[in-house]
Amino acid sequence: MIKKGFSTNAIHGLHKNNPCNALNSPIFQTSTFVFNNLQHVEDVMSFKSSDYVYTRGNNPTLREFEEKISILEGGKAAVAFASGMAAISTTLLSLLKPGDTVVMHRTLYGSAYTFAKNILTRYGINVIFTDLTEISNLYKIEESSVKVIYFETPSNPNLDIIDIAKVSEFAKTKEIKVVIDNTFATPYLQNPLKFGADVVVHSATKYICGHGDVVGGVAVSGDESYINELKFGYMCEFGGVMSPFDAWLLLRGLKTLSIRMEKHSENAMKIAEFLDNHKNVEKVYYPGLSSFKNHGIAASQMKLFGGIISFELKKGSTSEFVEKLKLLKLAVSLGDCESLVQVPALMTHRGYERTELENFGFTEKMIRISAGIEDVSDIIEDIENALI
Repeated sequence: MIKKGFSTNAIHGLHKNNPCNALNSPIFQTSTFVFNNLQHVEDVMSFKSSDYVYTRGNNPTLREFEEKISILEGGKAAVAFASGMAAISTTLLSLLKPGDTVVMHRTLYGSAYTFAKNILTRYGINVIFTDLTEISNLYKIEESSVKVIYFETPSNPNLDIIDIAKVSEFAKTKEIKVVIDNTFATPYLQNPLKFGADVVVHSATKYICGHGDVVGGVAVSGDESYINELKFGYMCEFGGVMSPFDAWLLLRGLKTLSIRMEKHSENAMKIAEFLDNHKNVEKVYYPGLSSFKNHGIAASQMKLFGGIISFELKKGSTSEFVEKLKLLKLAVSLGDCESLVQVPALMTHRGYERTELENFGFTEKMIRISAGIEDVSDIIEDIENALI
C-alpha cells in the first residue's frame, strides 16, 4: 500500500463507499441500532462483529472520526469524547488510582490544572507540578508512586516547549505513562506518539474543528488494547460521548486542517515578530522566535510553530489594550478562523492563585492571541492601533 500524505489522509482516511454514493459521509443520528436475531446480539456484544449497539459505545460517524485522527497522529486507535476536558479527565483516571502520583508541567490549561489540583487530590492521587522545560527536574522527583507524566507542548498560555523524546525516554525506564495534550500543535504540526508518548489528547473544539461551532475531545494511542479499555471501561461508563453531529462537523474540519495550520502559523510568526520589535511590548512568548527558550527543541519536534502568541505590555493596562481592538474578538478558546484575544489570568486560567502566577510561568499582565486566518496585515494593524 502506498503511503499517503497528511492532507490526503485527513480527507479520505480509510475510504469507504458511502450510502447512495454520497461524496460526504452521512450523519448516523441515532441512539440505538437494531439486531437481526439473538445470535447477532451475541456476536456484536462479544466483539466478534464490528456492528453497533448504542451510540454511547460506538457509532459509524464517530468511528470514522476516530479512525482518521488516529491515522493523522500515527496511532493505532482513538476515542472521541464530548469535550477536551472529558478526554483529559477520563484518560488520567484510567491510568491512575488512589496512592498513585502524577507529575504535571507547572503551566496547563486552566481547567486541566484545577481538575488535577481540586479533583484528583480528592480521590487520593498525589499531584506534583514542576517545570518540565528543565528535564533535570524529573530526576529530582523521588516518589516511586509516579505512574503518569502529563503536559502540553506548547503549553497554555506561555507556550513552554518540552522535549517529548527526553521525557518519554526517562518515563520508559521507570514504566511511567506519558500523556500529552497536543491541542496547540495539532497532528499536522507535531506527533508526540512518534517521540515516545503513550497517549495524546486534544480539545477537538480548537484547531481540529477550526470553526468555533463544536465542543469535543479525543484521545489517541499506539496501544489498541488500552484504547478499547479507555472506551468501554471508562468513557462508556462515565458517559462523556461525542454526538454524531459533532463528529461529522469535526470530519469537515479535518479536511482543511493542514492548510489552516499553515496560515495560522504564518500569521502568528509575523505577529510575533511585529510584537517583538514594538516599543510598548515587554516580552513575547512564541516558540518560532529564535530568542525563545527551547526554540531549537520546538524546531526539532514541530513542523511549524503554531497559531498562538502571548505577550506582556511594557506600559498601559491589559483592559485598555483589549478594549481598543476592533478586529480581534475578546473570547476564550482558540483555533478558530477568527483572531481571538484574551487575558488568561482573568479568563481561562483564573483558577490559578493570582499571587502564584509567576511561579507557574505567567503573569496577570499576559495577553494571549489566537491568530486567525484573516489577512495578517489587518490583524497587525488592529494590534498596532491598540498598542498606541
